[in-house]
Amino acid sequence: MPPELIIFDCDGVLIDSEGVASAVVAADLTALGWEMNPEQALEIFMGMSIVDMQPMIEARLNRALPAGWRNQLAEALLVALGTQSKLIPGAREMLEQVNRLGMNWRVASNSSQEEMAVKFARTGIDDLTAGRTHAAGDVIARGGRPKPAPDVFLAAAESAGVAPERCVVLEDSALGVTGAVAAGMTCYGFAPHGGGEKLLAAGARLVLRELDEIFGVLA
Repeated sequence: MPPELIIFDCDGVLIDSEGVASAVVAADLTALGWEMNPEQALEIFMGMSIVDMQPMIEARLNRALPAGWRNQLAEALLVALGTQSKLIPGAREMLEQVNRLGMNWRVASNSSQEEMAVKFARTGIDDLTAGRTHAAGDVIARGGRPKPAPDVFLAAAESAGVAPERCVVLEDSALGVTGAVAAGMTCYGFAPHGGGEKLLAAGARLVLRELDEIFGVLA
C-alpha cells in the first residue's frame, strides 16, 4: 500500500543550498576564532539548526557568542541563500509528478520559514511549496526541538491528518534520518554524490541517487 504522505527535506533534497550556507558559516566562525573552510563547516553542521549549532560553537570557543549572533547569522544566510540557491536537478519535475499522481506531500526542514521562502522563490518552485512547509522554528516556538528530534516531522504529518507510520520521508542528512525514524516514519536517504553509508547507519531503508527513484519505492 502506498504512503499517504511524502515528507521532503529542503536543503540537499529540493534545494542545492548547503554549499552556500556552509561558506557563510565558515566565514563567520573563522572571524570568531574557529578557523574552518566551507567543506569542514558542511561536515560538522550538515542538517543542524542554528539553535543546536550555538552551544557546540561556544564550547569550542570556550566563551559565549556575541549577543544577537543567531539573528546576525540568520540575516547573512537569508541574503546568500536568496541570491545563490539552486534547484536540485529534477526537483520540480518530481514534485509535479507527485501532484499528478494525487499524492499528498510536505516539506520539513531545520531551515527557518524565511530561509525556505527565499530559496523557493529564488529557484522558482514557491508555487508548488506554498502552504506545505514546516520549519524547526515553528516547533521550537511551541516547545519542541529541531532535527534530530522527530518534532518537525510529526508536525508535518499532523498538518495533513496522517499517522506517522503512513508517511515516507526523503532526507540527505543523518540528523534528518534519525528524526524521521524516531517519528516512526519510513525514511529513504538521498545521496546523489555517493557517501550514503551514514544515512543507512542512521536508519534509512535505502539510499537513492536520483530524485525520480522515489517513485520506485512508493508502491
